[in-house]
This record gives sequence, C-alpha cells and structure tokens, in this order.
Amino acid sequence: MSKEEVRLGFGDKFQPKSIEIAPGDPTPWDPSQKFRILGTRVPRLDGQAKVTGEARYGIDVRLPGMLYGKILRCPLPAATVSTIDVSAARRAPGVRAALALVKPGDSLRFAGAEIAAVAAESPEAAEDALAAIRVSYTPRAFTVDPAAARKAEAPPVFEGGEAKTRTSAGDMPSGRKPLPRKGNVQGPRATTRGDVEAGFRQAAAIVEGTYVTQVQTHSALETHGLAAQWDGDELTVWASTQGISGVRDELARELAIPASKVRVHCQYMGGGFGAKFGARAEGLAAARLAREAGRPVKLFLDRREEQLATGNRPASVQEIKLGATADGKLCALQLLVHGNGGTNGNTGTSAPAKNIYGCENLKTEEYDVFTNAGPSTAMRAPGHPQGAFALEAAMDELAAKLKMDPLEFRIQNDPSEVRRAEFRLGAERIGWKGRDARRDTKDPAVKRGVGVGAAVWYNGSDLGYRCTVTIHPDGSAAVEHGLQDLGTGSRTMVGIVAAEELGLPLERVAVRIGDTALPPGPESGGSGTTLGSAPTVRAAAYHARQKVAEAVAGKWKVPADQIAWAEGSFSAKSDPSKHATWAEACGMLPESGVTASADRAPDHEDAWKRFTNGAQFVEVAVDVETGQVRVEKVVAVHDCGVVVNSLTAESQVQGGVLQGISYALYENRVLDRPTGKMVNPNLEQYKILGSRDVPEIQVVFVNVWDGVNNTHSVGIGEPSTVPTAAAVANAVSHAVGARVTRLPITPEVVLDAVDRARGGRA
Repeated sequence: MSKEEVRLGFGDKFQPKSIEIAPGDPTPWDPSQKFRILGTRVPRLDGQAKVTGEARYGIDVRLPGMLYGKILRCPLPAATVSTIDVSAARRAPGVRAALALVKPGDSLRFAGAEIAAVAAESPEAAEDALAAIRVSYTPRAFTVDPAAARKAEAPPVFEGGEAKTRTSAGDMPSGRKPLPRKGNVQGPRATTRGDVEAGFRQAAAIVEGTYVTQVQTHSALETHGLAAQWDGDELTVWASTQGISGVRDELARELAIPASKVRVHCQYMGGGFGAKFGARAEGLAAARLAREAGRPVKLFLDRREEQLATGNRPASVQEIKLGATADGKLCALQLLVHGNGGTNGNTGTSAPAKNIYGCENLKTEEYDVFTNAGPSTAMRAPGHPQGAFALEAAMDELAAKLKMDPLEFRIQNDPSEVRRAEFRLGAERIGWKGRDARRDTKDPAVKRGVGVGAAVWYNGSDLGYRCTVTIHPDGSAAVEHGLQDLGTGSRTMVGIVAAEELGLPLERVAVRIGDTALPPGPESGGSGTTLGSAPTVRAAAYHARQKVAEAVAGKWKVPADQIAWAEGSFSAKSDPSKHATWAEACGMLPESGVTASADRAPDHEDAWKRFTNGAQFVEVAVDVETGQVRVEKVVAVHDCGVVVNSLTAESQVQGGVLQGISYALYENRVLDRPTGKMVNPNLEQYKILGSRDVPEIQVVFVNVWDGVNNTHSVGIGEPSTVPTAAAVANAVSHAVGARVTRLPITPEVVLDAVDRARGGRA
C-alpha cells in the first residue's frame, strides 16, 4: 500500500485527503479531470440489438434436439409427502425424462412448492405429462395471515428446530448465530444506541404510529429459468440471472461436479430486482432432466409460477416512536418490526431508521413472522422502502407536532452534507415553499399534496473480480469481464470506463461480458455492479496502456518511466521531439498486440464518505370523493459517486421511481385464507402501474468524488427506489390532511384518511 493525497468532495467543496492505494491500482481521478465520454449521455451499446429483436435472451434459446421442461407444484399450503411416483409420466407421449424433486416424508410449506419435473418434445406434452405424476399428501394445518401466525395457538410453519433463513445469495452466512424462534415468530434482531428511555424523557414532542406494508412480487418481464446442455461430463447453460458465477457454483455443488466443468452464459436478461441468484430449483431440474434425457432441456417458468414461487418483498408491521426536543433535535427513536417473508426470514426494515437521520438514542427490535406462503427474497434495497415509509411518515408527524416545516426538520437532523444539499435542490425544483397554496384546486373534489422522502444505501465492494484488456496494433481495444447485464446498461458502462482510460472512441472498444469463461465479474446485487466493475476495468485499461508505453519506450530506446501520456498521445519526457499518437504507438506493438489484466483492488477505507444518498419529492392529485390518486411529478435527486453514463443512470432512477410508485399505489399479493392459495398470480389481477400512470420525472445527479475506489463510481439501482413510496404517502397525507398508515394506498385507504380528516370514524 502507498499513501497518496487526493481531493475529495462535491460541488465546490473539496478537501485534500491522504488515502492508501493498493499496489498497481491507479490513483482516483481528480475533480479537475476533463472527461471525454464518461458522465455524458451515451446510448447503450446493445440498444439497437434490443429494439430490433436481434438480442437473444435466455428464454429465446433454441438448441438442436431441445426438450421442454415443466414443474409440478404442490396444491396445498402445508402438507407432508406420503408417496410420489413419476413412472407413468416417464412413459407419457413425448416425455424423455422425469424426476421427483421431493421424497416421502418431506414437508411442503406453501402452495406452489416444487414437487416433480418432466422434459418432453413440446411444452404441451410436458404440461400433459404432469397430470400423470402420482402424489399423495397428508394435509396439515396452515396459516397465511401474519397476525394470526403470531398467536401461540397458530399452526407452526416449521415443525421444530431452527427455521432456515436465506439471504439474497444463499443460506444464512456462516458465523452468524441463528435467532431464537417461538412458534412462528423468530427474533429479535436488536440494535441499541445510547439510552432510548432517557431520550424520550428529554423530548418536548413525541409521536407514535403503526405502519403496514404489503407483499410485493418481483414481476420481472423475463421469468426465471435456464436452458441446459451436457457434452459428456461438461455442462453449459443459458440463464436469466443476476449472477452467472452463482449459477455455476450452485450447479457444480448440487450436481457434484467441478465448477470448471460448468459454463454459464447470460448475454441479455429481462430484469431481476434481487430474485435471480443461483440456479434455483428450476435450474437444477433443467440440468438433471438434460442429463437423464441426454438432450438439451429448456425450463422457464410461466407467469403464474413466477408469482407463486420465485420470491417477493416481505410485508411488515412497524411500530415506530419518535421524540424531539423543543428546538427540533431528534432525541429518541424506537422501532418494533414484525416482518413477514412467508417461509423465509431476514425481513428487517430498520436500516433507514439507523442510518438516515442523526439520533443519539435508538432502539430497534425486528422479528420474522413465518406463514405458509412463498418465500421472500431480496428485492431492490431489501427492507429499505418499508423502513423509509414508516420513518418518513413519523418525521412528518413529529414536525407537525413541533410546528416546524417538515423539510427543514429533516435538514436540521440530517448528518449528511450531501443529502442536505439534495434536499435543497429538490425542494427548489418541486416548489416546496408553495406546496400549501397548491393544495386546493379548481375542482373541489381534487386536492394536491407534496411529500418528501430520503434514501440511503451503502458503498462497499467484494474482491475477486478481474478484467482483461487487449490493445491491438490497429489501435482498437477488447475488454473481457465476466459480469452480466440485467438491462441496466452494464455492458455500456464497461466500455465507457475502458474507452475513457485509453482515450479511445467507444466504437473502438469491443466489450465481452456474460460468460463464466471470462475473467470473473461481480454478481448484480446490492447496487454492486458498477461499484465492483468500473474500478477493475479502469485498472486493466490503465495497465494495458502502460504496456503500450513500454513498447514505445523500447522503440525509442528510453526508459519506460520516461514516457508521458497526455491528451491521447505519448511523448518522451527527456526529448520533447519524440512524440507518437495513439495510432502510431499501437503500430509499434507486436502482431498479437498487448494484454493486461487487473484484479479489483480493496476499497479505500479512509475515503471521504461511506453512504449513497438521495432525496425525492412527489406531487400528487387526490380525488377525495373517489379515493383515486395520481402522481403528477417526481423530482429525484441522487448521488452515486461520479456518474459513468448519465443516460442509463437516469434510466435506473426513473425505473426505481416507477417501481416505487407501483409499490405505493397498486401492487399487493393476495392470499385466500381458507385455501392458502394466491388469488392473483398473474399480471391482470396483480396490479402494476402502466404507461398512463407515469408522471413527469426529473432526475438530478450530484457528482460526489468520494474516493471509495479509483473511479469514485458506485451503484444507483437500490437507492433510486428507497424513498419513493414514502414520498408518495407523505404527499397523499398532505393532500387529504390525515396520515396514510398502510400500503398500497388504494381508494379505500384514501377515503379512510379523508373521513378521519373530516372528523369521522375510520
């Protein structure tokens, strides 16, 4: 490690800071750097392929002799397998393979759990063959109501021992102690800071409230699945995944073959949002069916299966208590959470409460409540949208009790200099000062409201990633980096960073991604793609350019350290007459060109800041007679280090906002309590916002030279959706004059608030 002084900050506020830099890693860019392409609005490298249909997704794969896989699912919410027999299905017309995914004695805990799988010559033949599978079940008592599940007499989801808690990428991390469980309630996960009881004794104003959020499903356009093909003992798959390396590793582990024998492709994929990690049951089934049949098998889920069994954002009931002194300083925060992730845990929502506003005295307790419903998985900023909804509502309520402007109350209690600036920028664009005057409209049935919410996310990358850059004698470059592009523009991001470092036009840089045969890249979760890849790609490009400089030095017969690089050309420090353009320098390379690789260097732990921030402002129109809500305008102000591509970054924020609006107003998984089945497992009854629901969205970026890595770049996928539902709810509450305490904000919820505002009974 070497110490170097760099300038860090944002806007016009920069300060020198000494940070440790790993050997061989380039020094972080200076704020004075004049970029040619980085940060501009660059069209996607794969844009034309997508709009013309040339792009081929995993679900589009067609292989010679390919079979089609289907999965039989449990019709009961809780049962034990008594017997299972797939032999008749194996003999069915067109069927070439069949396998049981469970065995007698296995417990099934939700309607939709995987039972068996078949592969046949056509999807129809496979579907018909499922009816030939003979399964007998012993039904058990069940519960799909989280409130009922908390009661001592509730049927247990897990019969004994510890419930299995999964993270977004696998089982509970090793070393973490399992949580105690009593009945269907597991926990608590507790955090204490200061003395919360003493803090409340200091408070001049205290508010308490209970806030309820629903289950939201991921609903990606491309469903889960993969196509599998064996060649001897080697397996190749084409997957729709957020992590090609995770698919490879799970297949290798479960099939008991070396990871080197598994190759995973994902050139294009149709969305993930946190649920597409690992091979999962459907991927393993496809690989096993292909091995049994001796032919390729494609197994992608239909929309109903996608809604039932692939994951969701957990529901929550949050009891929050907040106190502040008479001058508006937060002095106590208490949060009690009961999260419901079906058969999964890890349902906490406390991160916003712990990390957004400054409060010396804090106590959080989080419990998982198990029900007989499909298991939750990580979903775009796990726990944060739920937590922001409760926290931001309480902040509004406390500001009102203190007779303070809710925005100024936030700014006063926000320790982040960046987010305070974002609050002010957004307030100016939304017209915050005039929000009360805009509440009444020409139509007495329509009220307008403006709300605000804050975001927080994390800057930190794992190691183990690598990138290889080759410079050819014609001056072009090739980048190889084994990450996947969810549709967010990762392929373009890789090309931009390499082109910027090499001084090349983007069209002179070929980018290869989406293949585990390439140097490993990050899995796309936790907003970690740009964070993991951009500095790795820059380092590889930097070293490749150094090799070009070495070739020039050899030609000029001067020491390599005497070669200077500036404005796209090389020169000799000791002899200004020696000068070579990039093209001339590359002409000095051997016929094979030069290649350099670089590994992801550790983050700079002594960097300027550790959080990604954001502030969103929402204006709504509410019909107080029908309860209909229309979001009219959103101003989203965010930072994500130094923006690599403004165009795709804006697209990320817009997508996060739309997903947040949909969560706030429409989306809700509905389970039938008598049968335990989901009644809206489709995109007709499961409501998602459409094109006519899209408001005006203004995206504003604050570039922050945070020094976390050599490009200062971090992700924006998660923070862009954290505050949206909270801001929508606060805007609706402002419009009707009463607090909205549950999501989604249906007409019934709105009319309940209107009734309370008018002094009626809720």
